[in-house]
Order: sequence, then C-alpha cells, then structure tokens
Amino acid sequence: QLQASGGGLAQPGGSLRLSCAASGFALRYYAIGWFRRAPGKEREEISCISESGNTNYADSVKGRFTISRDGAKNTVYLQMNSLKPEDTAAYYCHARSVFDDRVNYWGQGTQVTVSS
Repeated sequence: QLQASGGGLAQPGGSLRLSCAASGFALRYYAIGWFRRAPGKEREEISCISESGNTNYADSVKGRFTISRDGAKNTVYLQMNSLKPEDTAAYYCHARSVFDDRVNYWGQGTQVTVSS
C-alpha cells in the first residue's frame, strides 16, 4: 500500500512537503514518481527518483521542488517551495518495481491548494 500525505493550503511563495509512505514492500526496489492533476487538465508527471537516487523534474517545477528518499522510513518526499497558484492540484505518488514494471502501486491523492 502507498500512502500520500502532506497536502493542504499554502500561500503563494510558501512551502509544503508531501510524503509517500509504503507499507508491505520496500520502496528501495522501486522507482517513484510524483504526478499531479489540476482541474480540467491532464495528469502530469512532475518528478521522479530512481532506485539509485537519480532524479528528474518537469520544467514547471524545476528549481522549486525536490524529491528525495528516506530508506529508513520507507518514504519518498516531495519538498515544494516557492509555490504558485498554478501548482494547485491533486498530487499522487506512484511506485514501479525495478524488477518487473508490471508491479506498480498508486497512492491516493493529496490535495494542494495555493491561494492567498
């Protein structure tokens, strides 16, 4: 099971940290992606981290968001700084096994709203 949390209301320029915690399997054997879906828009992958720690970011969040792993807590984080109203969306994490990409999990969404 994958549990996403940490969403909420933030002001423009503010910060939030999202967490994606796994239970029942070890995230270190999975590539993790953070996705978001804004109202009326398609789902967008905004960041990912490989099992070895390589990271990638969408241009829309590059320089503002940071993805990281904590193996001891079996959790992946998304630190979101300098938030903008256009970051408002439901955020989802996804885990894909490095051994078999048919093995994958989605967390439930956590809502992020950026508004003054």
